[in-house]
Amino acid sequence: MTQLEIRDLHVHYGAIHALKGISVKIEQGQIVALLGANGAGKSTTLRTISGLLRPSSGSILFDGQPIGGLKPHRIVRLGIAQVPEGRGIFANLTVAENLSMGAFARNDQDEIRRDRQSALELFPHLRERLEQSAGTLSGGEQQMLAMARALLARPRLMLLDEPSLGLAPHIVQTIFRIIRDINDRGTTILLVEQNAHMALHTAHYAYVLEVGAIAMSGDSDKLAASDQVRKSYLGVG
Repeated sequence: MTQLEIRDLHVHYGAIHALKGISVKIEQGQIVALLGANGAGKSTTLRTISGLLRPSSGSILFDGQPIGGLKPHRIVRLGIAQVPEGRGIFANLTVAENLSMGAFARNDQDEIRRDRQSALELFPHLRERLEQSAGTLSGGEQQMLAMARALLARPRLMLLDEPSLGLAPHIVQTIFRIIRDINDRGTTILLVEQNAHMALHTAHYAYVLEVGAIAMSGDSDKLAASDQVRKSYLGVG
């Protein structure tokens, strides 16, 4: 079942044509990776899905319903949560307060408590730091907090923007293991990631963006075996 579909999406930043008619399908339960160089349009795609940018033309459908141009808080309530590049945590709030912010659109307190418990099972490091200021966490812990906070919105689709950026290799391995765990629990994931090797070994399907257009797409294992992808993104050949 197609959960998210982007059809012929165009997005402009003033005179800059950032997305040039891209079309993407994400099936329910998949991890889909969006690869490409800096400036290719990856983050623009996520920001448009989440309502932070308005499309110039084209459509975005979630569960068959158009969402292009809706306000971000309405999109969150529909079941889409974004973990932004740079984490976007509230540095002056505690870890516990950051988690509570993830549930701002909900009022089912018993379910929120259950979801918080579930998130802390995925991120046990955070349980030990609930009363600590989020700004004092390590980079890896801040990334974990950003992901846990998004889970408190109870998303059916999670948008992850560069989750491994700036992290040590052993922390990157942990983050990607947790991404797979989140997916195994039923959340669909759209993953923007410059670590193409990790992304392709985690995702089911992938798209390659080049200068605002889809250059390639296919099953992740097939793209990982592609000479063009191996040369351009995996440093092979």
